[in-house]
Amino acid sequence: MFENSDLIVTAWDKDKLVGVSRTITDWVWGSYLADLAVSPDYKRSGIGKKLVELTRERVGEQSMLLLLSVSTAIEYYPKVGFTREDRAFIIHRRR
Repeated sequence: MFENSDLIVTAWDKDKLVGVSRTITDWVWGSYLADLAVSPDYKRSGIGKKLVELTRERVGEQSMLLLLSVSTAIEYYPKVGFTREDRAFIIHRRR
Protein backbone atom coordinates (compact mmCIF):
# COMPACT_ATOMS: atom_id res chain seq x y z
CA MET A 1 0.00 0.00 0.00
CA PHE A 2 2.74 2.46 0.89
CA GLU A 3 4.81 1.72 -2.20
CA ASN A 4 1.92 2.61 -4.51
CA SER A 5 0.87 5.76 -2.65
CA ASP A 6 1.71 9.20 -3.96
CA LEU A 7 1.86 11.08 -0.67
CA ILE A 8 2.54 9.94 2.89
CA VAL A 9 2.43 12.45 5.74
CA THR A 10 3.41 11.29 9.20
CA ALA A 11 3.34 12.62 12.76
CA TRP A 12 5.95 11.67 15.31
CA ASP A 13 6.46 12.03 19.05
CA LYS A 14 10.23 11.75 19.24
CA ASP A 15 10.87 8.28 17.74
CA LYS A 16 7.26 7.05 18.00
CA LEU A 17 4.97 7.16 14.96
CA VAL A 18 1.67 8.62 16.21
CA GLY A 19 -0.20 9.50 13.00
CA VAL A 20 -0.27 8.90 9.26
CA SER A 21 -2.07 10.19 6.20
CA ARG A 22 -1.81 8.17 2.97
CA THR A 23 -3.00 9.65 -0.32
CA ILE A 24 -3.29 8.55 -3.95
CA THR A 25 -3.41 11.52 -6.32
CA ASP A 26 -2.93 12.78 -9.86
CA TRP A 27 -1.85 16.15 -8.36
CA VAL A 28 -4.39 18.02 -10.52
CA TRP A 29 -8.00 16.86 -10.31
CA GLY A 30 -8.50 14.36 -7.51
CA SER A 31 -6.77 13.10 -4.40
CA TYR A 32 -8.03 10.10 -2.48
CA LEU A 33 -7.14 10.21 1.20
CA ALA A 34 -6.97 6.44 1.61
CA ASP A 35 -5.90 6.38 5.26
CA LEU A 36 -5.96 8.81 8.13
CA ALA A 37 -4.93 7.23 11.40
CA VAL A 38 -3.87 8.57 14.78
CA SER A 39 -2.65 6.44 17.67
CA PRO A 40 -5.40 6.09 20.31
CA ASP A 41 -3.23 7.76 22.96
CA TYR A 42 -2.92 10.87 20.74
CA LYS A 43 -6.54 11.29 19.64
CA ARG A 44 -8.12 14.69 20.34
CA SER A 45 -4.69 16.32 20.20
CA GLY A 46 -5.12 17.96 16.78
CA ILE A 47 -2.84 15.51 14.97
CA GLY A 48 -5.54 14.28 12.57
CA LYS A 49 -6.54 17.82 11.66
CA LYS A 50 -2.91 18.78 11.07
CA LEU A 51 -2.32 15.70 8.89
CA VAL A 52 -5.32 16.70 6.75
CA GLU A 53 -4.05 20.30 6.52
CA LEU A 54 -0.57 19.16 5.46
CA THR A 55 -2.01 16.69 2.96
CA ARG A 56 -4.20 19.40 1.46
CA GLU A 57 -1.25 21.77 1.29
CA ARG A 58 0.87 19.21 -0.55
CA VAL A 59 -1.76 18.15 -3.12
CA GLY A 60 -2.74 21.76 -3.76
CA GLU A 61 -6.05 23.60 -3.79
CA GLN A 62 -6.74 22.67 -7.42
CA SER A 63 -7.23 19.02 -6.44
CA MET A 64 -10.28 17.82 -4.53
CA LEU A 65 -9.54 15.75 -1.46
CA LEU A 66 -11.97 12.91 -0.89
CA LEU A 67 -12.17 9.90 1.37
CA LEU A 68 -14.31 6.99 2.44
CA SER A 69 -15.10 6.97 6.15
CA VAL A 70 -15.60 4.10 8.51
CA SER A 71 -18.94 4.43 10.29
CA THR A 72 -17.32 5.33 13.61
CA ALA A 73 -15.56 8.39 12.13
CA ILE A 74 -18.37 9.98 10.10
CA GLU A 75 -18.92 12.74 12.67
CA TYR A 76 -15.19 13.55 12.80
CA TYR A 77 -14.53 14.61 9.22
CA PRO A 78 -16.74 17.73 9.11
CA LYS A 79 -14.78 18.96 12.15
CA VAL A 80 -11.56 18.97 10.10
CA GLY A 81 -12.96 20.65 7.01
CA PHE A 82 -14.68 17.94 4.96
CA THR A 83 -18.17 18.31 3.52
CA ARG A 84 -20.42 15.27 3.51
CA GLU A 85 -21.45 14.27 -0.02
CA ASP A 86 -24.33 12.20 -1.29
CA ARG A 87 -23.36 11.89 -4.93
CA ALA A 88 -20.89 9.03 -4.84
CA PHE A 89 -21.15 5.50 -6.15
CA ILE A 90 -19.26 2.35 -5.30
CA ILE A 91 -18.69 -1.15 -6.56
CA HIS A 92 -17.59 -3.03 -3.46
CA ARG A 93 -14.52 -5.24 -3.62
CA ARG A 94 -15.00 -8.96 -3.59
CA ARG A 95 -14.31 -10.64 -0.31
